[in-house]
Amino acid sequence: MRSTSSTIRTRRSPRRATAGRAAAALVAGALAFSLTACGGGDDDGDDNDTGGGTRETTTTVTLPKLDGQSLEVAAVWTGAEQANFKKVLAEFEKRTGAKVTFVPAQDPIVNFLGSKIAGGQPPDVALLPQPGAIKQAVDRNWAKPLGGEAQEQLAKNYSQAWQDIGKVDGKQYGVYYKAANKSLIWYNTQAFENAGASEPKTWDELLSTAQTVYDSGVTPFSVGGADGWTLTDWFENVYLSQAGPEKYDQLARHEIKWTDRSVADALTTLAQIWGKKDYVAGGANGALQTEFPASVTQTFTGGDQPKAAMVFEGDFVQVNIGETEAKVGTEAKVFPFPAVGDTAPVVTGGDAAVILKDSEAAQALATFLASPDAATIQAELGGYLSPNRNVPNDAYPNDVQRRIAKALVDAGDDFRFDMSDQAPQAFGGTPGKGEWKALQDFLKNPKDVSGTQRRLEADAAAAYGG
Repeated sequence: MRSTSSTIRTRRSPRRATAGRAAAALVAGALAFSLTACGGGDDDGDDNDTGGGTRETTTTVTLPKLDGQSLEVAAVWTGAEQANFKKVLAEFEKRTGAKVTFVPAQDPIVNFLGSKIAGGQPPDVALLPQPGAIKQAVDRNWAKPLGGEAQEQLAKNYSQAWQDIGKVDGKQYGVYYKAANKSLIWYNTQAFENAGASEPKTWDELLSTAQTVYDSGVTPFSVGGADGWTLTDWFENVYLSQAGPEKYDQLARHEIKWTDRSVADALTTLAQIWGKKDYVAGGANGALQTEFPASVTQTFTGGDQPKAAMVFEGDFVQVNIGETEAKVGTEAKVFPFPAVGDTAPVVTGGDAAVILKDSEAAQALATFLASPDAATIQAELGGYLSPNRNVPNDAYPNDVQRRIAKALVDAGDDFRFDMSDQAPQAFGGTPGKGEWKALQDFLKNPKDVSGTQRRLEADAAAAYGG
């Protein structure tokens, strides 16, 4: 999942710069508290329960009858993520009588959409994983503003920050249907128990835990380096915690250069793991041939000898864990990305529904996706997180997911959106180019800090226009 996965359309900060370290510390602390007991039961029930059995379908939004109308919806989602979203679309079909076809898209989705539009066959709605892509769609006159019904649902169900990151020049174009908490490290509990390792809270403790795991005969980390976006997520968490939110916002807007000392510090910190011999499964070459889904599954297969003990990524990792015999909350647990600086990082991502062909049916689908109804269906299926604050928390299928979801909703406007997703897609969201390629090269040669910075700055300057 390019979670998604993935701010800002105007390339402004996704939240106010004044919401600084104290707010981030509060959110990170709440997240840490909510995840510490993820292996044990509580009043909500077993870690793998479904929150009280099958939920009756709820209706909180009125949709028009659309018999005979058809829609195409494009997204880069594959596998279980795509299958689960199709169940949401099936509910929309049931309520409206419309026919909805899912169109699998390729990354980068802006290029895919450009080809479709050039051929005169754009999808009606697209799920865009980068706010920068929303702005591109608006600048190219592809995207259509949301109507009053969709905006009403957004106002009811979303914090102001989640509404704002779907706007361009003050107009609402995007519905953030899917979110991601991208500040999590998942671990194989058997590997930790065998090593006598414990969950770390700081970067130094993470390095100590990694050494303990390594000494037990298991490689500490699995890295899906074939997908460059996973590496940008590593960088962003280290940078946000180490450099702080103000610097993070400045770098996201390219107001400071990638040759800045703060970037060098973050890359040097990353090299403490990426450059440590035998700390990454398969070494650098192996990691660069490992796609994200495999980076997860190889952490939770192999019995007492998995290929790695830990894998970093967002809450959506649960979908891939579900493809193994490991169960979230028992064989697979999670802890917040440790604090590198004063506070632990809180980085989010998301996918926004954007209308490309304006019609009653397209507007109705955007309204449905902005309602709790749609999100609740996918929440129950697992591997999904919604920024919609009116999705019942007990809709999520296990205690771990419920706690992650609550931490996101409780954060309100206090979060930082994925930095690479704020960038022009040529820099922050294109395979084999820009930040993805530069960090893949850095994974292969973590000693080349200054050279990596120069390449990052040259690519960023070209993408941002100087």
